[in-house]
Amino acid sequence: MTEKWPPVTEEFWDSLLSELAERQPEFHAQGYVPRDYIEKTFPLGVYRHATPIRFGGEPMPTSSFLKIIERFGRVDGSTAWVVGFASSNTYMGALPLETQAKIYAGGPDVVHAGGLYPMARAEVTDGGYRITGRWKFASGCMAADYISVGLLDPSAEGKPRAAIVPKDQVEIIDNWDVSGMRASGSFDTAVHDVVVPFEWTFVRGGEPLIDEPLFHYPLIGYQAQCHAAIGLGVAMGVLDFAQHNGSYKGITAAPPIGERPYYRAEFARQYAALSSARGWFLDVADEVWETVNAGQEVTPDQKARIRLSAVNVSDVSAQVVHDLSKISGAKIIENGHPLNLPRLDAQVPQLHASLSQHMYDDAGAVLLGLQPTTPGFL
Repeated sequence: MTEKWPPVTEEFWDSLLSELAERQPEFHAQGYVPRDYIEKTFPLGVYRHATPIRFGGEPMPTSSFLKIIERFGRVDGSTAWVVGFASSNTYMGALPLETQAKIYAGGPDVVHAGGLYPMARAEVTDGGYRITGRWKFASGCMAADYISVGLLDPSAEGKPRAAIVPKDQVEIIDNWDVSGMRASGSFDTAVHDVVVPFEWTFVRGGEPLIDEPLFHYPLIGYQAQCHAAIGLGVAMGVLDFAQHNGSYKGITAAPPIGERPYYRAEFARQYAALSSARGWFLDVADEVWETVNAGQEVTPDQKARIRLSAVNVSDVSAQVVHDLSKISGAKIIENGHPLNLPRLDAQVPQLHASLSQHMYDDAGAVLLGLQPTTPGFL
């Protein structure tokens, strides 16, 4: 029987985020968010929200999950990155139902991670795919129950075939040496001569076998939204800091920065820019969620606006962090300054493939009645 979590209170959130702020140096020193903290997020429903209802899942509106990611991002971008990947459980809806039943046999709060590239060739055997290979960017793999790896499948039109492998059959290679999103634990993974049954694989981006609203939501677009929400959270945290930093004085005789016209004007511009981008971003998510809940098909126009609103809020968020940092005083260069980590984290979501700059071209093409050039955009 599925364990029911008690209603989440603000006191619970305060405790969870206070612990995150306290343990942030620990997470960044080791390069990953550990399993014990991830399990403390379970009552938020972040993992079971992407589990099919028939297996104990409890869906929430997509905008609600995006706001949860944003809330973590205000404290630590890396933790938001790991929590955001809870949405990747939607991909497993393309697995045979019997396989999904085995995955969720122990409950709906299953932690899945995966790095699918570079796609590896696999030997086809009577029992499945015999796999040996190494993959990049398995964010959150240290806390995972299952890890996906990518296989080259000529019949999948360029999309990777994902093989689901229990974590204890995967080698995690400690090579995550970065500045931005340091604690996301996006290590390389390797598999050595493991046979994965055919029924434990699926084409990433393939049609799900679950007839529930979330699985009719554009799943690749949802991943783009989740990545964008990470950058949004980082920017909102910087905006919060800037709003309460007006009393800061430098070493010169200049007045506090809050009394300087350029600081007030820049803060106001960035406040307006981020609020506007955030509002449209969440509005699009709500609109499409209402569409799938009504049993209607998502239109190409809606899919384009999902992608466009995501890349837009990602770009605006990164720019907001940059522009507020440049007016916050020279003390910002100190490693212990509250804006040091956000400055390093802010651009990372922009670099993700789902938020690349060519998304503007693809979205523009669709909104103009043309075909996009990126496979899987629609």
